Amino acid sequence: MTPAGRRASLDRAKGRLDRLALYPTPVRTSRVAMRVTPWLYRLPWFRRFDGYAAWNLILLRSEPRDAADDDLVTHELCHVWQMQHRPLAMPLSYLRSGYAANAYEAEARAAVAATR
Repeated sequence: MTPAGRRASLDRAKGRLDRLALYPTPVRTSRVAMRVTPWLYRLPWFRRFDGYAAWNLILLRSEPRDAADDDLVTHELCHVWQMQHRPLAMPLSYLRSGYAANAYEAEARAAVAATR
């Protein structure tokens, strides 16, 4: 996928999240980069994931191609939005509650479901 195609995928995800009022301001995507890094997902910690967000960076296992991938990009962009509003609390929450019981994970899954 071209950089323009990745930007279109981000724009679709932003459009979905803009319908929600989870935070005081909409997600800002002007500085969000999305990269496809299949090598990263061969590392033990990342094997269970298909996407990962780190502030203004979204890392994907493979190129987004269909509706399921749009859901993944929306989920990861929701994490970017969470970090835009809670830049320390959101990442640190994984140390406190882990992945499975994390409220931010539940919020991102709910955002995807609500905008599908």
